[in-house]
Amino acid sequence: MDAFVGLLHDSSLVEAQLLLITFVLCSLIGLERQIRQKSAGFRTHVLVGLGSCAFTLVSAYGFSAVLADEVMLDPSRIAAQIVSGIGFLGAGVIFKGHNVVRGLTTAATIWVAAAVGMTMGAGMISLAALLTFLHLLTLFAVAPLVRMLPSQDRYRTLRVRYADGAGVLRDLLSKATTMGFSSSVIKSRRIECEGGDDSVEVDVQFHGRTPLRDLLPEFMDIQGVERVSLRVDDDQNGNDSDEI
Repeated sequence: MDAFVGLLHDSSLVEAQLLLITFVLCSLIGLERQIRQKSAGFRTHVLVGLGSCAFTLVSAYGFSAVLADEVMLDPSRIAAQIVSGIGFLGAGVIFKGHNVVRGLTTAATIWVAAAVGMTMGAGMISLAALLTFLHLLTLFAVAPLVRMLPSQDRYRTLRVRYADGAGVLRDLLSKATTMGFSSSVIKSRRIECEGGDDSVEVDVQFHGRTPLRDLLPEFMDIQGVERVSLRVDDDQNGNDSDEI
């Protein structure tokens, strides 16, 4: 049991190096989330990576003192528990409301940070570095290119019917701007109702990074909105097809 006594042992230098490299790589992953002001930022990703690396190092070196001919250890058991446990942490940063799911990318980055920590704990430095590079390449280079691909939302408009005279259109456009959409009103018409409670029906085209369907539940929560429908243009000239 002498291996449990003292601060240093044969693998201490290797373990310290692997932890330091894990800190650097997971810092790069966490900084990207921190810059984008996500729910899990720099500290979360660094701690997840360091924890995963430490658990993997324990499974590799921590029980060497009790090994004997009659003692069999499976180093992969602790690593398997890391994979299971990190799923609960990732689920904590996913938010769902009004049929809109947010936080999936942040949950995935936590998963990647854990993978980096585990590969570093296993001594696979080149794999951990390549994984970090591909992760950052995906978020900084590939993702913007994907958003530039043509989307069917380019030929869609939202038709909103709301109560006249209550400032609803201002609230609609303000909500869309908050969610990162730019907007242009295509046409509008007044609908006269018996009893004097007139309504306005307006067609608005929105442009943004998120899917246009995300606006529907948000608009329905605005007081005075009576109906929201998504319409598809047959071509760029604006011919309407059936409502969705």
